[in-house]
Amino acid sequence: MEKITMKDIADALNISRVTVSKAFNNQAGVSDSLREMIFNKAKELGYTKLPFQSMGPAISTQEERTVALVVSRPESSFFWTGIIHRLAQELSEYSINLLYVYVPSSFTKEFVLPSILFSNILSGIAVVNVYDPVILGMVNDIPLPKVFLDTIPDLTDRKMHGDLLLIEGFRTEAEITDSLILDGHKEIGFIGDISYAQTNKERYLGYRDSMDKRRLPIRQEFCFIDSIGVFSYAKQIHAFLDALTDWPTAFVCVSDYVAHFVQQYMDENPLRLPHPVVLTGFDNTDEYPNVSGHITTANVPTGLLGKRLALQLLFRTNHPEAPEEMTFIKPSIIKKHRKLSPTT
Repeated sequence: MEKITMKDIADALNISRVTVSKAFNNQAGVSDSLREMIFNKAKELGYTKLPFQSMGPAISTQEERTVALVVSRPESSFFWTGIIHRLAQELSEYSINLLYVYVPSSFTKEFVLPSILFSNILSGIAVVNVYDPVILGMVNDIPLPKVFLDTIPDLTDRKMHGDLLLIEGFRTEAEITDSLILDGHKEIGFIGDISYAQTNKERYLGYRDSMDKRRLPIRQEFCFIDSIGVFSYAKQIHAFLDALTDWPTAFVCVSDYVAHFVQQYMDENPLRLPHPVVLTGFDNTDEYPNVSGHITTANVPTGLLGKRLALQLLFRTNHPEAPEEMTFIKPSIIKKHRKLSPTT
């Protein structure tokens, strides 16, 4: 028997192959009724590559379901709300309700998980911006299909009971560091709490990989990778910078959030700088005017990330028995820094 193709489905319905492709990829321009017709014909013909999106939004026979979003305090609110808004929007297209469940950023002995997370009304859980080891471990043990956006270094994918989405950081940060080196920088520091999140740790490892490959020394006094309290970023980063007796020509910052504190310090203490210092960031958020549009950063498309999280949760709740997955979302790089001046 010959393999069924999208063209066969299109011919059977007297429509274009492009229309079939749009339906399979959940793109605009295809009505719900036509999308359902395309999926039904594909199943009838024995098409074997139906995407998990083929559940299709707004199908009248689809049961309304509820999933929980477990989220902690976002230290970069615009970044996280962009993801969460798109997640909710996408799930609504599949008649899935999103229940917002807040957990604190730090565990205390009085804390217990909200009882709703153990309710039989839930079909699954999305975990976003939860980085406390104890709380994340408690959520990990809930016996429901789960998708995590990021994790902590101590809770690796092998220990997780659910799918894991990660913003790719190792190669991206290595490439950002490469660009600094190619522009003449040799004394490059790194600032970011690498125990806070797996993505932070991988960005640090990417920075190290770039420096090591070019046999450039990593001066520990230029690196601040210690734990940083959720509410004390400004205080701790400024204290680190205050203690410098020498300065690198560039700092690779783990995020735009961190970079804006460094820029704030340099603006307030210009006499502390023996020479200009270039900053890079990560996330490309416009939340911090002192660095937004001025520094090299990695562009993380929050809307598309929210959609990807929703579709992964949809797949996981529909196929709880499928092998768990780890997916890397690759950001693009926006370069803003210039070559190092020969006099620097």
